[in-house]
Amino acid sequence: MNITPGNKIVLVGTGAVGSSYAYALINQGLSNELVLVDINTKKTEGEVMDLSHGVVYAPSAIKIKHGTYEDCTDAALVVICAGAAQKPGETRLDLVNKNVKIFKSMVASIMNAGFNGIFIVATNPVDILSYATWKFSNLPKERIIGTGTILDSARFRYLLSQTFATAPTSVHGYIIGEHGDSQLPIWSTANISGSLIAEKLSEEQKTEIAAKVRNAAYEIISLKGATYYGIGIALARITKAILNNEQVVLPIGTLLEGEHGYEDVFIGVPSIIDRTGVKRVADFSLDQDEKKKFAKSVETLKAVQARIFP
Repeated sequence: MNITPGNKIVLVGTGAVGSSYAYALINQGLSNELVLVDINTKKTEGEVMDLSHGVVYAPSAIKIKHGTYEDCTDAALVVICAGAAQKPGETRLDLVNKNVKIFKSMVASIMNAGFNGIFIVATNPVDILSYATWKFSNLPKERIIGTGTILDSARFRYLLSQTFATAPTSVHGYIIGEHGDSQLPIWSTANISGSLIAEKLSEEQKTEIAAKVRNAAYEIISLKGATYYGIGIALARITKAILNNEQVVLPIGTLLEGEHGYEDVFIGVPSIIDRTGVKRVADFSLDQDEKKKFAKSVETLKAVQARIFP
């Protein structure tokens, strides 16, 4: 069956992340139909009203409504932001058991409605829940996109831009692996205008920057309770890449099927995104130290996956 055309989006979960995504979506004019689904119907109705009042100033027309899983029937994208939130002192992997149960029921309801589009998963632990979505939906793996390390990579590029007084859009570098504590920066190829960055930084500086990226969510959660603006904008970027068939490289979560010697694991890696979802994992090189760290990240995620899907 051909993938559902158009740009209708169903957003499941209207908490801080979902609402931030919806706001970014409307501001960028990426869809002409947005349906919000959440068990908290009163809040969702309020979000619909509040967002709708800004449509007159949006760059393009969009219809926003409160709906149900039945609205997924003709949706091009279902974006999942629902689930238990990360609490102070809790790692993303600590959330796994609670959220896998939620996802099993949720994905079944979406597929029972006849959904034939692309899933984007933002709920943490995003790598594990992307894998769960793939298992529960039985859709081709390219149609399941986790946010992976897209936000971590944005944090990495921002911090480097501050260090080198250069626009973050001109800094090229990736964080790969788990969206969590075992992630790693690819220092060996990070660059500005083709000039490698690593050789301009001390080992202490590189360690400090990597730690700041890794711990950013914990710091934000301790300061304001949750992170949502950055991931909301990152979700909009993935959405734009899909709907505009951009064939752009983004560090998202996808299933490895032999790339770099690994299989059967959803993990953050640079991948080419188009209207079919993940076209393929992009080529990227790692030095020996990075290969070891990436292997550790893969092992971390596969150990959790094995507990859930033995």
